[in-house]
Amino acid sequence: MTKEVSILNTKGSTVGQMSLDEKVFGVEPNLHVMHLALRRQLNNGRAGTANTKTRAEVSGGGRKPWKQKGTGRARAGSIRSPLFAGGGVIFGPKNRDYSFSIPQKARRLALRSALSARIENTVLVKDFSEINEPKTKLMVETLKALKVEGKILIIADVKAAENAYLELSARNLPNVKIILPSNLNVKDLLEADNVIITEAAINDITERLSK
Repeated sequence: MTKEVSILNTKGSTVGQMSLDEKVFGVEPNLHVMHLALRRQLNNGRAGTANTKTRAEVSGGGRKPWKQKGTGRARAGSIRSPLFAGGGVIFGPKNRDYSFSIPQKARRLALRSALSARIENTVLVKDFSEINEPKTKLMVETLKALKVEGKILIIADVKAAENAYLELSARNLPNVKIILPSNLNVKDLLEADNVIITEAAINDITERLSK
């Protein structure tokens, strides 16, 4: 099944119609799989480099600091004990890998679910060829014409000739993020208030996710 949507130009005028594959843009969102995909993305982005040294790793402390008996002080075998300043850390963080994986079918389902969940806030544009010079003003005018505001995600091939000035025109706008169709991810889709997708990006996404 397909769903007919309007294709707009950057002036906000309708220039055609396009059929969206409901296998990609019209599925019932699977919240559990979307949650898994989001957790995977966030976890895989964690550095996991927090590290503390145990008493075995701290330098120094090879000599017993004072004799066992007769000093009136507590028994001590090393000045690098966790009880002393400069000593090792008990149960401190160590380097670790937070990443985990989910099956490819589940990742595709998560993307289809996220696209379907955001379809009401998605605008389809032909391309950005009318932005013919790198000016932020042109990008602002385009967003106003398309009636989108808030956090905006643009999915487009910025290397294509028709989108040559898209990235340069949008990079000074803090509420606009641009990603390639191949970098489509659940986190960006869910965080955006509005999504703008080019016709070419729709075709690319449909081809990859309808399998």
